Amino acid sequence: MIGTLINVATVLIGGGIGCLIGERFPKRIHRTVMAGLGLFTMLLGVQYFIGTENILIVLISLLIGAVIGEWLGIEEGLNGLGEQLQKKFTNQSEKSSNSTFVQGFVVASLLFCVGPMSILGSIQDGLTGDFTTLFIKAMMDGFAAIAFASSLGIGVLFSSVIVFLYQGSITLLANQVQSFITEAMITEMNAVGGVLLLGIGISSLLAIKKIRIGSFLPALFIAPLLVWLVSIVGF
Repeated sequence: MIGTLINVATVLIGGGIGCLIGERFPKRIHRTVMAGLGLFTMLLGVQYFIGTENILIVLISLLIGAVIGEWLGIEEGLNGLGEQLQKKFTNQSEKSSNSTFVQGFVVASLLFCVGPMSILGSIQDGLTGDFTTLFIKAMMDGFAAIAFASSLGIGVLFSSVIVFLYQGSITLLANQVQSFITEAMITEMNAVGGVLLLGIGISSLLAIKKIRIGSFLPALFIAPLLVWLVSIVGF
């Protein structure tokens, strides 16, 4: 859990710095920084996706995950949680701040959680106690939080709660199922995560096309199950 706690701390510190900076930076700098993050996120997604050893598992995981995600209303749940936090912790009279708060919360939560480094690092932390990957991710998230919070505001700070719950849960789960997780499962989870990172870059960071990325989150857990089924069937 040490790696997750470090990650949470960097998001809070980075987000706090970003909130303090606020509008002091010109909007053109905000846009350029966001574009840079978008391009980097997409390239990172490609890097992890090309590591797949069975592209059909990635495709099927995404399709099944999307159906489950839409059925559960994950995207709406994330937005609803963001709105509840906004009502509780910000001035409710500032109506214009609502969409920015929710966007900051949702975008930051997704970006900080769905990346392959989040899954792989949490599993490594749970299985071996090695949090090196999560430490590297924490540094990246800290700098990203500064950029997000400076333009999207305090909602980014509350994404640290999701980071703690998400990565902490994976770490604890990995600790309990050490004999079940295989390298092949991690590989395909990473590949699925890579696709989601591409989606975040396209939808949220570069704003090219709106994609309901939250609905695809179950695919991260479908992938290892499919790897396990394939190993049993022998395809």
